[in-house]
Amino acid sequence: MRFDPPLEQARLLRRYKRFLADIETLDGELLTIHCPNTGSMLNCMSEGCRVWFSRSNDPRRKLPGTWEITETPQGRLACVNTARANALVEEALRAGLIPELAGFTALKREVAYGVENSRADFRLDYPSGEVFVEVKSVTLGFDGTAVAAFPDAVTVRGSKHLRELAALARQGMRAVQFYCVNLSGIDAVRAAVEIDPAYAAALADAKAAGVEVLAYGAEVSPEGLALLRRLEVIG
Repeated sequence: MRFDPPLEQARLLRRYKRFLADIETLDGELLTIHCPNTGSMLNCMSEGCRVWFSRSNDPRRKLPGTWEITETPQGRLACVNTARANALVEEALRAGLIPELAGFTALKREVAYGVENSRADFRLDYPSGEVFVEVKSVTLGFDGTAVAAFPDAVTVRGSKHLRELAALARQGMRAVQFYCVNLSGIDAVRAAVEIDPAYAAALADAKAAGVEVLAYGAEVSPEGLALLRRLEVIG
């Protein structure tokens, strides 16, 4: 996935009201841009850190740009635009870059399923049946370790998705929780039990029910994103 048009560099002044960020461009321009991340963005930002944003000239937009990438306090690059994860995974699926999910005959997005009014990020159709895939974007890293964690804030919705996947697996269907790690320098992923113990418990229950848990790490740069390799899932 290439950023087109290219991203612009700036420095972060502050993030506030969850969806807003004030930045200063390299030319000294002060802008308020959209922050497309509903999480806490824990360990993803600090005052004055480098950020990269996409600019829009659409007169219908209230804000002139969208925050895409940040340099973390650990010196990593993180894609904080969570909407990029699904597009990145779809690109990799269609290119056959995820061997565990290769060979599907059709791909559908946002498919209604389950008993809690959920929508699967992807439904993949195979000659042997359907596979439901939920995608989560991972950006939470820590000092001194190459292990990332999810979530970075309590996620009731995330736990619901795991319950839905577990129910499918108990019915004999194939269900997959896919962690798209949009953070450089990471080798493994775990549940952030210290942040959301209910989610960690739901993940353990889902795995026990037969849900497959996959994690792939992305190469993150201001030029683009690419899923490169499978990562270990701890726990």
